[in-house]
Amino acid sequence: MSQEDNSSYTGYLQQAQAASRSLSSLSPDLVNAVLRDVAAATREQAEFLLAENAKDLDRMAPEDPKYDRLKLTEARLQDIAQDLENVAQLRSPLGEVLLQKTLSNGLAISKVRVPLGVVGVIYEARPNVTYDVFSLCFKTGNACILKGGSDADVSNQAIASVIHRVLERHGIEPQVATLLPADRLATEALLQATDYVDVLIPRGSQALIDYVRQNAKVPVIETGAGIVHTYFDAAADLEKGKKIIFNAKTRRVSVCNALDCLLIHQSRLADLPALVAPLAQAQVELFADALAYQSLQDSYPARLLFAAQEEHFGTEFLALRMAVKTVPDVSAALDHIARYSSKHSEAILSEDPVALETFLNRVDAAAVYANASTAFTDGAQFGLGAEIGISTQKLHARGPMGLEELTSYKWIVRGDGQVRR
Repeated sequence: MSQEDNSSYTGYLQQAQAASRSLSSLSPDLVNAVLRDVAAATREQAEFLLAENAKDLDRMAPEDPKYDRLKLTEARLQDIAQDLENVAQLRSPLGEVLLQKTLSNGLAISKVRVPLGVVGVIYEARPNVTYDVFSLCFKTGNACILKGGSDADVSNQAIASVIHRVLERHGIEPQVATLLPADRLATEALLQATDYVDVLIPRGSQALIDYVRQNAKVPVIETGAGIVHTYFDAAADLEKGKKIIFNAKTRRVSVCNALDCLLIHQSRLADLPALVAPLAQAQVELFADALAYQSLQDSYPARLLFAAQEEHFGTEFLALRMAVKTVPDVSAALDHIARYSSKHSEAILSEDPVALETFLNRVDAAAVYANASTAFTDGAQFGLGAEIGISTQKLHARGPMGLEELTSYKWIVRGDGQVRR
């Protein structure tokens, strides 16, 4: 992108950076009042928001995996409003003293939580992210620059207008939540905005995340795609397993914590038909390895059962599809996960304490479950109020990113004339 192209977005970036400095003067009570008012305005403006969202939905095929992510409903808006109120109720981490000590020379040193500054978020067809990012950034004193995808542009503009009206009513600069145009040039400008943006967080497909990581000059926190496994151990409980696997796969197939691959201990193949029977009722297509296919061919609907190919392992399906792999033991399950996992969420189903601890200690993922559905990998479910994304990296933050993950710290040093020799 040329310098001339980039300059057309400089105004947006400069205004967001300037507005970020004003956030330090806002009282916690005012911040919480704004969040509650945005929640109320979202409920009041539900008809408007749904009508604008429908314009985006009309441009997307319903069978597109992103359609469900794009769609707003009355119930989803109510949940969003509740999340805003939940964030308002949480304690702000700002000003928390992480370390305090006095040196032998009399210097009093403290390590204190502070905002990151300006947080840029690049995301695709998920208009709820606009709310999540605003609420968490505003609560932690960060300005946010939102770069949504063209699929959700009408929805994002509508949401931003609701947020901005509330901010203006409270005398707060609306640029603390800046929505960039939904074009590629805006993305390129944001990737290069080292003078204005402190951190970038991509939230979307693996292709988007890879593109941001490879092209950004601004520091990046990855919120990775979810290639999710659940291992059904030799000592797993069948009834628990049926419920957990069904929930993890079908609760909402288009989200990153949805189950993609069932690993089953070879001694439990006789239980496989009963284990996946509920999935047939939900029309889930299975891609099974040879042993699993043999176990299922007389019970699972033929139109939904396929022989697994190599590409089915390590795929984030985002659809009513799931791979099935037979393994001889927990070590083989861990090896398979190590090869194909995106390090998002992994689970084991077992009543054997040794198998449970082996899996929990050895698997490398941001969230690891024992006898529970991976559908819980979510900021609100973890008690964080909301999330700005689920980080799959190990630097700075990992897993659902809430308020604390949107802060850094600074050292405050108080003296009384000390000089260094």
